[in-house]
Amino acid sequence: MEKYRAWSDSGGDLSSRFTDDFVLTQASLYWFTGTISTSFRPYYEYARGLTRRVEKVEVPTAVAVFPADLTRPPRSWAERTYNITRYTSMPRGGHFAAHEEPELLADDITEFFRQLR
Repeated sequence: MEKYRAWSDSGGDLSSRFTDDFVLTQASLYWFTGTISTSFRPYYEYARGLTRRVEKVEVPTAVAVFPADLTRPPRSWAERTYNITRYTSMPRGGHFAAHEEPELLADDITEFFRQLR
């Protein structure tokens, strides 16, 4: 629950973004399947230098920046590594954007692929 509260655009009120059923389901899935550690693995590996840095990604890339996410990379920083063809600063949302703001995210993904036609 703490991560959902801290990493979402909830203003500290978890129930403003997530139902009790959703939070309990998420916690249950991790607890009963013993998979919480795998969700933290990428963060652990990056912090320990176990993951090699990506030098350059040439494929068209979209970045959607949500104001309450853990990181909010400026476009200039993202362009150092990625071929940014779409960069969107979202008006709301956090780390769990697909659940918090599904319409905003879906519309942005749709527009990204539309420009690649």
